[in-house]
Amino acid sequence: MTTAALNNEQLTIYDFPVGPYPTRVRIALAEKQLQSKVKFELVDLYKGEHKRPEFIEQKNYSGTLPVLELADGTLIAECTAITQYLDRLDGKPILTGTTPLEQGVIHMMSKRAEIELLDAISVYFHHGTPGLGPSVELYQNPEWGFRQRDKALRGMHYFDKVLQQQTYVAGERFSMADITLIGGLVFAAIVKLDIPTECKALLDWFERMMQRPSVASQPAFIGQ
Repeated sequence: MTTAALNNEQLTIYDFPVGPYPTRVRIALAEKQLQSKVKFELVDLYKGEHKRPEFIEQKNYSGTLPVLELADGTLIAECTAITQYLDRLDGKPILTGTTPLEQGVIHMMSKRAEIELLDAISVYFHHGTPGLGPSVELYQNPEWGFRQRDKALRGMHYFDKVLQQQTYVAGERFSMADITLIGGLVFAAIVKLDIPTECKALLDWFERMMQRPSVASQPAFIGQ
């Protein structure tokens, strides 16, 4: 996409500003300095607005946030897909890699951060805690929720080992993989699942991440 096309592009993001998954896209926008190109539309998770038939039919079949809508009506859901799109808007990808090797490693580590931590905590939130409340949480399996909580703790230990060996989650540069792990720790804070004190490398990494303006400025962190 050319710079002129980027300047004329109207982007809308359906968003819940303190949500862990929307926070991932908000950090990507800040890293790319694209905030001025985006209009945010609030979808209240606690009111179940993302599960209403009109949202599912018109915006996202999965009933999840965030969702990116382009000027022509194209809808892109899933944080990884949205980040991939945003990262290439200006032709200067900094979050998803520039070489096949970088791209492969970043996507691998981002997916691991989702599976081992972020999504596991999401299951714990929805099944092992009150979650979004009885009007949204129509079925809960507490045993499964607590199993996933334990999986998330194992995931923290895994990423601690990774970060003992390298500066960032996918190597020596900040990337989408770091953003995904940050999202996981946003969710961990919501469910009061602390990073184990012995995970010193992970704790140090998170402290460094909180120094990045793109992270510290997010609604999910303001006031912490």
